[in-house]
Amino acid sequence: MNMKIGPKYKIARRLGAPIFEKTQTAKYALSLSRKEKTGPRRGRQKSEYGTALIEKQKARLSYGLTERQFRVYVDKALSSATPVQKLFALLETRLDNVLYRAGLAKTRAGARQMASHGHTLVNGKKVTIPSIHLTAGDVVSLRAGSADSPLFGEAVERMKALTVPEWLTADPEKKTVAVAGEPVYLPSEHLFDLGVVIEFYNR
Repeated sequence: MNMKIGPKYKIARRLGAPIFEKTQTAKYALSLSRKEKTGPRRGRQKSEYGTALIEKQKARLSYGLTERQFRVYVDKALSSATPVQKLFALLETRLDNVLYRAGLAKTRAGARQMASHGHTLVNGKKVTIPSIHLTAGDVVSLRAGSADSPLFGEAVERMKALTVPEWLTADPEKKTVAVAGEPVYLPSEHLFDLGVVIEFYNR
């Protein structure tokens, strides 16, 4: 599903985090720094609800999900004994996110296109659903015809330059990535707080 997001630079500034690729630049960092120095406008102090809403939006937009898609994951997480960890695992183990984390795709949007256009294999079988969840032991690769395509010419160097999460094992030369375990949520490593997100929906 292609989601219309809107002006990404403006949205990232409002949320106060470089959640889109185009905002992960020195220019954006400078503009955000200027905004922080000027401080919030009078009468515009964020409420607890407003702060939680921003955390939710940062998480949802980081993964490129619609509100409906994100809510499905939250509802599943809320039925778990460890909702924050469960929500993180559901978001991270999506096929499109694994392609992105491994460097096979430059962005999550690009990863969704890769999968939906039939370029990817999971355990040797073609998969065209970006949202499927992967588990330990699954191996993601490119179709024979796609692996040598100019479309993925930069994948090897990108994969070599990336430090993949511990729960993934990437092979740049073969353009493959294997799921070695389950992702573990560490708040300090992310631009959003999933604990606040869970509280937002659980109020």
